Amino acid sequence: MPLISQIRTLLLSSPYAHADHPEILECFPNGPKRTVGMVEITLDNGVKGVGEGYLAVFAPEVFRAIVDLCRPYLEGTDAYDRKERVRDLCRICDYWSLQGAARHVISAFEIALVDGQSKSMGVPAWQLFTDFPDRGIRAYGSGGICDTKEHFTEEMDMLSKLGIDLFKIRSVKTDIHRTAWVLKEANNRGMKVGVDMCQNLANPPQAVNDVVWFIEQSQNLSGQEMAFVEEAIGPHDTEGFKKLRKKTRVPVCGGEIITTPWDMISRMRDHVYEFVQPDASVIGGFSALEEIFAASEETKTAAVVHAWGGPVAMMANYHAAFGLGGKLVEYPMLAFHLGDVLLADSLRIEKGHIICPTTPGIGIEITPEVEAAFPFDPEAVYSCKLLNRGAPSDESWKD
Repeated sequence: MPLISQIRTLLLSSPYAHADHPEILECFPNGPKRTVGMVEITLDNGVKGVGEGYLAVFAPEVFRAIVDLCRPYLEGTDAYDRKERVRDLCRICDYWSLQGAARHVISAFEIALVDGQSKSMGVPAWQLFTDFPDRGIRAYGSGGICDTKEHFTEEMDMLSKLGIDLFKIRSVKTDIHRTAWVLKEANNRGMKVGVDMCQNLANPPQAVNDVVWFIEQSQNLSGQEMAFVEEAIGPHDTEGFKKLRKKTRVPVCGGEIITTPWDMISRMRDHVYEFVQPDASVIGGFSALEEIFAASEETKTAAVVHAWGGPVAMMANYHAAFGLGGKLVEYPMLAFHLGDVLLADSLRIEKGHIICPTTPGIGIEITPEVEAAFPFDPEAVYSCKLLNRGAPSDESWKD
């Protein structure tokens, strides 16, 4: 079996959205540029596998340091024994990062191993997990970080051209008229709307009754039901999620921040969510998603992959969904030039569905030309300490 001959970190920074986009104003203090972090593993057969860890969007130098720590323990080992390589990485990292940052890095290593093995075999990555994938998986458009009706209209136009009929927006509990306006406008186009309440960093969490009020008022004003409500309660408050599920008919989902399969499966067994949103670049790669999808039937909790990372994370999640039986995936909508370049040959959308990839591995090659075109910018980081973007008042959304 091929051995791992070399490991290196790849940090690339790319133009992202535009300077006046609300997410840039709120989360990118140094302007419209975003970084992705990857592990490149070269096998002794010459094949290179690449994997991404979501951590590098927020802390690229931390990502690099953890890769450097792990590198010498994996070079020279069997590249096809993924389970043992993950055990190696856990032995190195679990004592000081059983959850959290190191899990993102382990994810990157594991994805790179899947990519390298499937490239060596000349097959798409999903084929390591199934011989009979669906031809396409329904996508929902993930955007809705908008402060004007014109911006929302542009995003809905974009989805209409792709045939996507499910639109996820971001709203807080005071965005009642804004959310109602989107629900009505989307319905006029034959679209449903899910709402991400962005409570991943909320501690203490917002009150369940505040979320219920937001849902009820938005739906009453619009005459439309939400397709789902995501991250409506802070991640620590699992009891709050369960109470919310009892108080609303709207499907409640979450889990993108969770970094271990056992934590997510525990929440599935506890019926915290209607469906969970694991991310291969966060929770431990393909092997972690295998455990989570396997638990779906037992717990009656669907798994819908989160895919807000860079292009390598996106394609890893899509291949996992095809390989493991996913029925819905996230499609990020913000302009990202690096994604346009790396996904050109592997990502196809037809009639609102991601089409099953056919290129070997996860379908991405990082060439010297790509590295030269997107050099790492240490200031291109996402800040979780949000800035005040000056969003308009909810009253301004009244018809």
